[in-house]
Amino acid sequence: MLSSISPALKASTVTPDRNGTAVPVAKTLGRPAFFLIATLTVAACTAPTNQAADGSPGFIEELPEQVALLAAPYQNLQEVTLKPEDGCYWYRHVGPVETTMLPLRTAEGRPICRAVKGKAAAG
Repeated sequence: MLSSISPALKASTVTPDRNGTAVPVAKTLGRPAFFLIATLTVAACTAPTNQAADGSPGFIEELPEQVALLAAPYQNLQEVTLKPEDGCYWYRHVGPVETTMLPLRTAEGRPICRAVKGKAAAG
């Protein structure tokens, strides 16, 4: 039965690998498609770290002077936002691998937050 298949058809169904061994074409075509799908899937998982509903970045235009004085020097004070969920200031940190929002901290490592109304200050 195999002898009735033309040599041109036989050649198109196999391709040699690095060792010269015949590999079916279906296996070689699946690898690039797999990597393409995997790349697109991972890329779809990324999301903007801090954007308002209108598409603006949502950063505070002018940081209060008291907050700037309290903040440790290694933080980005140009891109700071105040999160209403916790009442704390967060800044945009651009690292070698990812960009993320981190809590703005004092030189001692304490987060910088606004006082919550109705609660006594802990001290």
